Amino acid sequence: MSATSPAVVTERLTKRFGSFTAVESFDFIVPRGTVVALLGPNGAGKTTVVRMLATLSEPTSGSATVCGYDVVHEADAVRSAISLTGQFAALEANLTARENLVLMARLRGYGRAAAARIADALVERYDIGEFGDKLIKSVSGGQRRRVDLAASLVTQPELVVLDEPTTGLDPRSRQVVWAAVRELVGQGVTLLLTTQYLEEADELADQIVFLDHGRKVAAGTPSELRAQIGEQRVDVVAGNQAAFDELVAALGAFELTVSSEKRTISIPAPQGAQDLASVSHVVATAGAAVDEVALRRPTLDDAFLALTGAPPHEGTGEDDNHRHDKNPNEHLEVLA
Repeated sequence: MSATSPAVVTERLTKRFGSFTAVESFDFIVPRGTVVALLGPNGAGKTTVVRMLATLSEPTSGSATVCGYDVVHEADAVRSAISLTGQFAALEANLTARENLVLMARLRGYGRAAAARIADALVERYDIGEFGDKLIKSVSGGQRRRVDLAASLVTQPELVVLDEPTTGLDPRSRQVVWAAVRELVGQGVTLLLTTQYLEEADELADQIVFLDHGRKVAAGTPSELRAQIGEQRVDVVAGNQAAFDELVAALGAFELTVSSEKRTISIPAPQGAQDLASVSHVVATAGAAVDEVALRRPTLDDAFLALTGAPPHEGTGEDDNHRHDKNPNEHLEVLA
């Protein structure tokens, strides 16, 4: 793959299961050396997209290339170029964390001594030392997930695909994963990340693609997506209902959006701090009880709600649109 060619390109990528369409006409580009997040609720189609790109599920129609290789006609080459860590930790329960890493290195063709050195380096990088000699079946879910991620990076692939890598993790484990993503990007690796967490996408991704019911509904940088739903605003939260009524009257010269239930008054603030100062002056002059006066910028939560009508954690309760082609026991690190 050339230095300028995209890591992933899809054109009208579609996957159907009988009469059910899990992904429909999905067009997608992942520039090399970037982090792109597929963001959507459970059932949006994120994992189905990932499985097609990893050659684990063949598209019904459309096309996709990964690292310059066609996912259908050059599947072996795709597998040799990528690493995929799926939603289910794929580790040997009766081996220790360190032994699992050595095993993965041996499967990749390294000798005993080299495999041991690689395992030691991964134990240090992913903060595994405190439980490195414990059997996988006896460690926590977050610890298991960290070992699974480390196992997928025994070699440095051109493209790393992380399918909801921090779901269910404790804050410390989540920070370890985030640090690993930043380190990989710094080394020039391309990352494709699926997630339900807006915070995670905002923290890590250069580009975000919103998926809903198998369709792409929006794409752009975090800032671009926020901008699609309007300007920043000043929110005034009244201390009580009487104060709310007073403030609505006092702020009548502004364009208001009010919520009596939340005792909140929102005012567009295209000038930012200048508008905040103007509103604050009127509020102070009114003398009504106020809990908060704050300048708010649109969040990714706001953008997702506006574009899909549902927060990203809502959905079917399934990990993806369709489960019949998923095997929770298969190892989703793709080996050459």
